[in-house]
Amino acid sequence: MANDSKQHEGGVIYHIPGQEYFDIRGLRRHAGVFSLWALGVGAVISGDFSGWNLGFAVGGWGGMFIGTILITIMYLGLTYSIAEMSPALPHTGGAYSFARTAFGPWGGFITGVAENIEYVLTPAVVVFFIGTYLTGIFETPQYFQPVWWLIGYIVFVGLNVRGVELSFTVTVIVTLIALAVLAFFFVSAIPFIDFGKYAMNVGVDPATGAAVELPDGGGPFLPLGVYGVLASMPFAVWLFLAIEQLPLAAEESVDPQRDMPKGIMLGMFTLIATGFLVLIINPAIPNGAFRLGSSGEPILDGFRAIYGTGWAKILSLFAVAGLIASFHAIIFAFGRQIYSLSRAGYFPHFLSVTHGAHKTPNTALIAGALVGFGVMLVVWFTQGRAEAGSFIGGVLLNMAVFGAMFSYLLQGLTFIQLRRAFPNIERPYRSPFGVPGAVLTVIIALVTIFFQLTDPLYQKGIIGVAIWYALAIVYFGAYGRKTLVYSPEEDFAVRQREGAASI
Repeated sequence: MANDSKQHEGGVIYHIPGQEYFDIRGLRRHAGVFSLWALGVGAVISGDFSGWNLGFAVGGWGGMFIGTILITIMYLGLTYSIAEMSPALPHTGGAYSFARTAFGPWGGFITGVAENIEYVLTPAVVVFFIGTYLTGIFETPQYFQPVWWLIGYIVFVGLNVRGVELSFTVTVIVTLIALAVLAFFFVSAIPFIDFGKYAMNVGVDPATGAAVELPDGGGPFLPLGVYGVLASMPFAVWLFLAIEQLPLAAEESVDPQRDMPKGIMLGMFTLIATGFLVLIINPAIPNGAFRLGSSGEPILDGFRAIYGTGWAKILSLFAVAGLIASFHAIIFAFGRQIYSLSRAGYFPHFLSVTHGAHKTPNTALIAGALVGFGVMLVVWFTQGRAEAGSFIGGVLLNMAVFGAMFSYLLQGLTFIQLRRAFPNIERPYRSPFGVPGAVLTVIIALVTIFFQLTDPLYQKGIIGVAIWYALAIVYFGAYGRKTLVYSPEEDFAVRQREGAASI
């Protein structure tokens, strides 16, 4: 590669590659609106099956309900902002490429690392839950769990490597199955609903201030007050976490300017519907909100309450469909995210080489899987089995969520900066919420991050995120910034920023 002698802002140096550099890093266009919708919903749908319900323990039903409304507003502001930015900058880089244009190479890199943490660790946590379900279904010993993780990674990384057509076909199938399981649960629950008795069965012990169960229900709407609303917000995030990954499919979308905004917003409204249905129906049947506040499998607990424990294994197998949908879709995301940062030189260049026949980022997919699986094995063999489960389901999970929330904060600021400093960028779609919507996203993200930091598990996760960031920044500062490449998103960003500077 010949060098571009010009040093650009942020102390980065670009290398101008020959066409052969991009020839071995090609992607194939395939996705339409329906495939993009399935990718967005599939990435998130596992959150309807577990995780969100823990908010009942800190806020009761009313606190969780209001907290979910606030988080929904944040995600609407975020998704409408992304729906505007993605067709204006239709590159695989997604959030990194948006921030690269808005804030320069370091801003793009910092945003990219936040998403990298989210997308590499989230499927690791999801496959841990898949292994837990399968251990119960097939009665395998606890020490066999890493084998389930390995099988999961091999199967679904393999499906993603085999081609974008197969990848999206699998995404559509497992997403529709997961939605069908939820629909079956909602219909089955209707005869058993007693909202006042079960959903409102969280009270508070006046002596300790802790949540207690009210056997006959009829508890207060906000048993833990306004604090309960704010404390429940991080858990409400699970109902929408990862919908923001859709722009990573931009270069594999047939018409990203037309299809990406439709796919993002259709996915968001689908998730709003399923999220509020599960929030209203799941706690309103026997077991109730108090017990769901500590449940690792709230949908399965609901099925047990309706059909009895005899059907537990069959229903568990169906419940795994929601976890598989998210696992498969987020593997797609980390493959494209690593590919994009590598193609531009922020990560080592070899990670962006694509499969010669299938045109999928197989190297990035394998690398992301190895990191996620490797972190899980280290935890498993150093913490001990019981402690490892708590660590993976707690600290690693919270690292992923914190990475996501930090990226939302940065994406809201990116949208505001793009509107302010680059008004002449062609925008095929404009957010109806505009800058006020992005400002709300920033504010709610900051509040959520604050309450994440009050949880000791999140505090441990922050240390992990800080270590991840430190390693990435040392690499980029010492080496990566000197080997950047004019990939599509970098070329766009340089032209826009130099054009704005000359005005």
